Parts: sequence; C-alpha cells; structure tokens
Amino acid sequence: MTVSTPGIHHVTCIAGDPQRNIDFWVETLGLRLVKRSVNQDDPGTYHFFFADAEGTPGTSMTFFPWEDVRQGKVGSGQVSRTAFRVPEGSLDYWEERFDEHGVDYDDRVERFGETVLPFTDPDGLPVELVEVEIPDDEPTVPWTEFVPEDAAIRGFHSVTLWLADPDPTEELLREMGLEEVGTEEAQGDAPGDERTRFAAGGPVGRYVDVLPTIVGGRQGHGTVHHVAFQTPTDEEQSAMRDVVQSAGLRPTQQINRHWFRSVYVREFGGVLFELATSGPGYTSDEPLGELGERLVLPGKFEADRERIESQLPDITVPRAEPVDADD
Repeated sequence: MTVSTPGIHHVTCIAGDPQRNIDFWVETLGLRLVKRSVNQDDPGTYHFFFADAEGTPGTSMTFFPWEDVRQGKVGSGQVSRTAFRVPEGSLDYWEERFDEHGVDYDDRVERFGETVLPFTDPDGLPVELVEVEIPDDEPTVPWTEFVPEDAAIRGFHSVTLWLADPDPTEELLREMGLEEVGTEEAQGDAPGDERTRFAAGGPVGRYVDVLPTIVGGRQGHGTVHHVAFQTPTDEEQSAMRDVVQSAGLRPTQQINRHWFRSVYVREFGGVLFELATSGPGYTSDEPLGELGERLVLPGKFEADRERIESQLPDITVPRAEPVDADD
C-alpha cells in the first residue's frame, strides 16, 4: 500500500508544576483538558492532554509534569518549536491576552507567507501561533470556555526540528509521504541559515520544518519529549513501521496506549517520533461532555488507583466565570 501520514497526531512535552501547566494551557491558551491520566511508563506522574473541544487527532498537546526534572535546553536533536493554527486576524487578540496574563512573547515574523507569533509557556517551552484561513470543512472544533471562537486555537500547524545533519531526516520525511514545499532564510531564534518545509496531506498539523544546528541541548522542563504522526489505522501504521525500518531505523513493536496504539522510533538526528492510530480516541472511556473531569487510569493501573492517587498532587481545572445574562 502507498504510505503517507496526514500530519501530526500529538506533541508530548515535559513540564514542571502540574497546576501551573494546567492553568496556562487551559485558562490562558483556551485549550480543553480532554484527558487527565498518568504516564503509562511512570504512573506516579500525571499525563495531561490539552486539545480542541472533541480531542480531534492533530490537536492534542500533552505533558508529563515531572517536578523533580531539571530545566531543559532546546538544541540539536529536538523539536525546537511547536506551532498552532489560529484564525486570520486573531493575533492582535492574542498579544493583548498575553499582555494581560504576563506571557513572554516576541515580535511577529513572516514565514512562508504566514504571520507567526512566537511565545513561551511558563516552563520556557517555545511555542508559536500561526494565522491561517480556517476552511468551511475544518475538522477541528474550537473550545470556547476562555477564548472566543474567532481566536481559538485550531490544532497544530507545524513542528520545527533542529538537526545537526538534516539530510537523512529529510529523506525519511519524504519516505513517510511528506513533500518538500520550500526553503527560506531562517529568522528569529533559529541558529541555522535555512529552513526547509515539508508538508503532509492532511488539513491539520501538516508541516514539519527542518533547521540545521549544532547547538547542544538537554531534555527537561520546557522541551518536547516526542512528536507523534498520524497513522490512522493499524494497517497504515504497520506499513509506516515497515517504511521506517527499511530506512535503517529500529521501531518498536506496537504498544497499546489506551486511546491510540503507538510505535516509537528515534530518527537519525535524535528526535523521538511516534506513529499513532486515530482510535479508539479520548471518548472511548469518558462521555464527550465529561472529558478531563476525572483521573482516568488505563487498563492494569485501575486496580492500583488508591496508591497512584495518593502519590499525585491535587490539581484544579480552571473554570470560566459564568456570564450574567443581564450584562
């Protein structure tokens, strides 16, 4: 079968304080907490999933809040920035909101004909908002508890990879079905002199940008742990696994992550890639209207709920103040 990915499925990052993480991504950025769970490889740590109103593939930013981990530093072999789509004309709103909430942001830049607003989250994670035209058949569903629909984040736009030797990774992206669509001079904090963009076939999370750099980094607070690409069905995932294995990499076997099934592989430059199925999805164990309301413990962890809950710090999900009908 012909193999290609529609684009990014999710991005998983490392945070510090869990309450600060939730406050920022829910209240300040206006994403919905669609799953409150634990790291399945380290169940003494939360795993938070922030997404659109329905947890649509291509919209979820997830975090491991490891409080005892050191501050990270973005460098070669990492996702250096994660970018989200926002509606055209909304960046004025976002700058005003960032001013109100004390968010550090930089001047806007133009990149491949689009306007980009760079900023950082409270852990120093580099993030961007990119203005795009939202099509009539847009698959994402905005969450509007804190941010109005005409400014709400609408899933991923892109990730940027910093790599010491981009060539093998660029060839891998082509074999994964992404197409090189352009190059331009790097701007902002990018240490390389040329940015190369690759595009997948889907409407959300389409782009992967590659920048050359030998700047050293370390994993920790404020860095990306891995980026996951959509392989919607088991058959497509198996075929993509064969592709990356044929390229000379060593992917894992399929691992059941409860809301999707995953294969992991560390690409040539050191970035951890995941291949993730679309299903069964975040509503497989919670009604849509109750996503993120309780701690969900996948499979074998449920039997150990009492001990796991005793190890986790208490957190509160921000709620918008009710609007007075007379206002």
